[in-house]
Amino acid sequence: MRITGFGVIEQNANRLAYIASGCVKTSEGVLSGRLKLIMNNLQDIIRQYRPDQVAIEQVFVNINPQSTLLLGQARGAAICAAVSHDLDVAEYTALQIKQAVVGNGHAHKDQVQAMVIKLLSLANSPGKDAADALACAICHAHSGLGMRGIATAGLRMKRGRLV
Repeated sequence: MRITGFGVIEQNANRLAYIASGCVKTSEGVLSGRLKLIMNNLQDIIRQYRPDQVAIEQVFVNINPQSTLLLGQARGAAICAAVSHDLDVAEYTALQIKQAVVGNGHAHKDQVQAMVIKLLSLANSPGKDAADALACAICHAHSGLGMRGIATAGLRMKRGRLV
């Protein structure tokens, strides 16, 4: 809820290029206002960069159910921002993202961040939340769903793989 990362990449054949990344930050306050801020900022980012698709991390069940609910509401605002621009939204678990980017579904955040820097040939670290968003975009590109030519209709994910 406080920090929502975003990342924009471009895929040309099997090459990925960094376009932009950052964070939408909200302060403490009324929940509806914070959700509106997330949605409006992400809509502005969509208008600016005009992505073809959106990928988002699925909610994990936290020890604190209240935190899980808040995270789900922030995701809902992000999904609403995308679908209001008629964009398809793909969802990936943290395990799938880490597997796609690092090769290990149980990798640490610093490993994910290091691989994002390497895969996108970045000069500087984009920050943890932006790196997570870029990792989700990379996962989407590597999944085949972002590659526009691989037929995935009728397939489902099992243990991070299409079956």
